[in-house]
Amino acid sequence: MIKRFLLLYLAIGFIGCNSLFAQRSLHKIEITGDVAVTELVEKHIEFNDRLKTCPGYRIQIASLSGNNAKSNAFALRDNFLREHPDMTAYITFDEPNFRVKIGDFKTRLDAYIYLQYIKSNYPGVIMRDNVYPIRLDLDTLIPETDEDAMY
Repeated sequence: MIKRFLLLYLAIGFIGCNSLFAQRSLHKIEITGDVAVTELVEKHIEFNDRLKTCPGYRIQIASLSGNNAKSNAFALRDNFLREHPDMTAYITFDEPNFRVKIGDFKTRLDAYIYLQYIKSNYPGVIMRDNVYPIRLDLDTLIPETDEDAMY
């Protein structure tokens, strides 16, 4: 019995020493790869620096399918933009539906408030939990003077 414990103790000690020596023998790790991968990563970083977006919310005012769904979706979007020129509107196609979505809301609360404002005119309006990349207007985010800043 004592021989087994002694043998186990020596085996664990030997494995531990080998791993210790293996760690000490590694001085420098050099990773070589394709230059195209590095260029692709640099282009991705540059693209993200130019595209100023953040996560945001949109309201779906209609989901249309059928023979004239595409033309009806574009007509609905155009009518909405005429009534609300300060708002943005998007049309997406998720087969077989054309969906008309509006807004670039920074928070879910902003989207919900606007939904309450328009729901009497658009009975099929819903707000989904989908988060979309919305464009930021950096001029409105950075106050020019202390009086413009919101506290």
